[in-house]
Amino acid sequence: MDATAARTTPSSASARLPFAPTAASSQINLGELSTHVPVTRRKLEAGQYLYRAGQAFNALFLIHAGFLKASLVAEDGREQVTGFRMRGELLGVESIGMKTYACDVVALDTSEVWELPYPAVLTACARIPELQAQLTAALAAEIRSDRTWMLALGTLSAEQRVAAFLLDVAARHEALGFSNRHFVLRMSRADIGSFLALKHETVTRALTRLSAQGCISVEWREVCILDAVALRGTIGTEARVH
Repeated sequence: MDATAARTTPSSASARLPFAPTAASSQINLGELSTHVPVTRRKLEAGQYLYRAGQAFNALFLIHAGFLKASLVAEDGREQVTGFRMRGELLGVESIGMKTYACDVVALDTSEVWELPYPAVLTACARIPELQAQLTAALAAEIRSDRTWMLALGTLSAEQRVAAFLLDVAARHEALGFSNRHFVLRMSRADIGSFLALKHETVTRALTRLSAQGCISVEWREVCILDAVALRGTIGTEARVH
């Protein structure tokens, strides 16, 4: 399904897990941005694709609200989840330098993104330092994220991977001003498993064990972190939440 869009005019308004938060979209003024580059506000419902792998690369997208999933499709048709994106993060940076988008991105709940035409957005970066900083941070974060999760998947057990994932999600919520103790997982167990290279049954068992240890409580997709210190302890590092 395609996203609905509305054009905005100038008068419109490491080894440590997890990683550092990215900048929030509130740091970019939409009105100022739209004076330098055409900005299209696109709204998506859960299940709507923002773009698909192979589609012509012509824009970056700044998430204003919602939660989205990035994934690749293997030759045998299996989906491989490569990440989950939240407010303030830039989408499409993985495709810079390519003629087409490198992955699929789909909304997991009601979302809104700001479409920034590429390469026109590069001209805007020269005039809006905050945008340049965010683009640079997004590119750096993409590299750090890939490197750190590759390390995690190669060295951590299933239970440790799930614990690291929960700490990551918790810190990302905290960075946006939400609770880092109580949140709802927008993705399915199968999506988590795909991202962590685990079967969804393994993810469920790991959550059950972490709950039995008193680290968390889980009610379907609702998670409450009861003992963050103990949860960090399961991955054997004083990790700071993302």
